Amino acid sequence: MPVKDQDMTAPPHSGAPAPQRRSPVTEIAAGVMSGIWVVAVLAWIFASPPGDETRTLGLVMTLLILFLPLVLIWVAVITLRSVRDLRAEAARLHASVEAMRNSYMQTAQQVQAAAIRPSVEKKLDEIAQATREAGSVLATFSTRRDAALSVPSADRRAALAAPRPEPEAEQPGLALGTPAEALRAPLSMGDFIAALQFPESPEDKAGFRALRLALEDREVARLIRAAQDVLTLLSQEGIYMDDLRPEMCHPDLWRRFAGGERGRGVAAVGGIRDRSSLALTASRMREDTIFRDAAHHFLRTFDRLFQAFEKNASDAEIAAFADTRTARAFMIFGRVAGVFD
Repeated sequence: MPVKDQDMTAPPHSGAPAPQRRSPVTEIAAGVMSGIWVVAVLAWIFASPPGDETRTLGLVMTLLILFLPLVLIWVAVITLRSVRDLRAEAARLHASVEAMRNSYMQTAQQVQAAAIRPSVEKKLDEIAQATREAGSVLATFSTRRDAALSVPSADRRAALAAPRPEPEAEQPGLALGTPAEALRAPLSMGDFIAALQFPESPEDKAGFRALRLALEDREVARLIRAAQDVLTLLSQEGIYMDDLRPEMCHPDLWRRFAGGERGRGVAAVGGIRDRSSLALTASRMREDTIFRDAAHHFLRTFDRLFQAFEKNASDAEIAAFADTRTARAFMIFGRVAGVFD
């Protein structure tokens, strides 16, 4: 039986060539040859004289002569048609296989790239972390260090230099007893830095102790409350200090900043360069008056207290101070406010 025509249309993504319309040349040729053969056989039958003894044999031979070539002709036609269909199907399958192979190669490349990217990013993060740690280590080499003080004694040193009263400004003391502030021990360096870092968790007893001691100091309490205000406002914008990693600079730059230097010469003090955080902070400062006032109050308080802290601090203590949450908030607001421009 003849093979039924199949739809040779391939899906657009398979890459198969467009189906070609079949040419009826083979069928026409077969029909013409069949017609010629029938006419020739009929002409031979009518031209030959009939015979009784050979009539039956002649009829059989006539049928064989008539139909056998026709069968052979159409078998050949069907075979050619099947070959043509098989070639078209093979071409379509080849195009589909090529499309699948290309898709597989692209997928494999994407999977390989996706597998490589995390490892590359991890390596870059490790390099960046090592660089920051190296910067922190270098920052601990001091240009002014108290060699006679051990670490425990350094922790007990006062964080802020006590103001020296001027003789002409002194007034006679009233007989009301010694004020509580005069009897309280000065806030140590370790407690001051820990308070500016704020407690890490509800279980951080040492952090809460340092914060409680710092709040007993009037000047430090102002800075801590100002820092709490701006950290709360920044958290409303999704900015958290623990997510930021500042670039550490040498303590000399912090000392120059405490000495009053501003601008590009001390720009490395503002070590946070996260664009999204800076953009969100700048936008909020332009639109929110309360946010802007809180930021400027924090900057003024930080600047005044850091000048007092720098006079007593070693380079290692300044490096630890620069890595606190309060110092990171200062870096953000300092850059947005143009302190380092």
